[in-house]
Amino acid sequence: MTDPVVSDIPVSSPSKSLPLQGIRVVEFSHMVMGPACGMVLADLGAEVIKVEPLAGDLTRNLLGAGAGFFPMFNRNKKSVAIDLRQPQGLQAAIRLASTADVVLQNFKPGVMKKYGLDYATLSKLNPSMIYVNHTGFLPGPYEHRTALDEVVQMMGGLAYMTGRPGDPLRAGSSVNDIMGGMFGAIGALAALMQRAQTGKGQEIDSALFENNVFLVGQHMMQYAVTGQPAAPMPERISSWGLYDVFSVKDGEQIFLAAVSDAQWRTFCTALGFEDMAADPLLQTNNDRVRARATLMPQLRRRLEGLSAAHLAQVFEAHQLPFAPISRPEQLLDDPHLLATGGLADVVLSDGDLAGQTAKTTLLPIRMDGERLGVRSNPPKPGEHTQVLLQSLGYTQQEIDALLQSNAIA
Repeated sequence: MTDPVVSDIPVSSPSKSLPLQGIRVVEFSHMVMGPACGMVLADLGAEVIKVEPLAGDLTRNLLGAGAGFFPMFNRNKKSVAIDLRQPQGLQAAIRLASTADVVLQNFKPGVMKKYGLDYATLSKLNPSMIYVNHTGFLPGPYEHRTALDEVVQMMGGLAYMTGRPGDPLRAGSSVNDIMGGMFGAIGALAALMQRAQTGKGQEIDSALFENNVFLVGQHMMQYAVTGQPAAPMPERISSWGLYDVFSVKDGEQIFLAAVSDAQWRTFCTALGFEDMAADPLLQTNNDRVRARATLMPQLRRRLEGLSAAHLAQVFEAHQLPFAPISRPEQLLDDPHLLATGGLADVVLSDGDLAGQTAKTTLLPIRMDGERLGVRSNPPKPGEHTQVLLQSLGYTQQEIDALLQSNAIA
């Protein structure tokens, strides 16, 4: 086994000026959608202050598929722990929020209004504030419903498209939560640009269901254009003659494709399939699509004795599309990610592994030739409470009183 490639791609340093430097974001959020929005803004340089309950965000202690939520989506943030149910704690939260350029939240409709932390109330204290709601649904007949990523995937057509016929299946990631947070961040960035011209803030809504509908919009448009409903992906009629996962030697799998006539000819030449290249029934891509019922079994027989590594080598050498079938944990050792600085270390803040280092994925962009890196680790609950309250003008005596009354932690 060769040593991992060390990245020579620069990662933004803590001292480098970032696009959102000087922008304060106060985040009232949990789970994935709101924190994803805050993470994007934090990675871009904003000061993001996460307001948590005294015991910390419950996401910190999730097991199973949720165990990665907090360390993944809360880097580069500060944490304050405040009990909003106590008047003194709520007043501290309002005072903090009123200093923000951006406030973001992802609680159920009405929760923030109950505490006087909604846009209508806070904007009276700070008219230039931008306020981002992350919700299940935009205002309308469904807005009262409780939404989860899985809920909107089921009702929004994505689970139907992902699973086999009669077997709806959610996508293998929190796609709507993450993208919904991204669209919240896009809205905040656009509002910041508009505020630079008008001086005024505004309220923004980003919703899971509408995000999901955007994702399946291509299939809705397919029906509008052709009159034919889109089949679930496992049963779709491929637009390409060679575009599939193949089981090969030693039980391995690999995805192989040829999406043009030139690629098909290259594929046949590279693997010695001259008879297929000369077959008059396989000359064009549409010919091969029509012949898939007989073509695919033939290809599977010819390829099953070859190793995935050999096929990958051949396809890469001839610049043909291919992909190994990777599991998420294998990406931690992916040579491309390691070489391009796509992974960064964070120190975990919670659970049995608190204090240990793990690798996390960075935003998939470069700015000025640099990746946007980890400037600070996911915070401990309330790690920055006292210093932030001091910056708001609280005296140490007042902070001690808040601590003693359990209004903050």
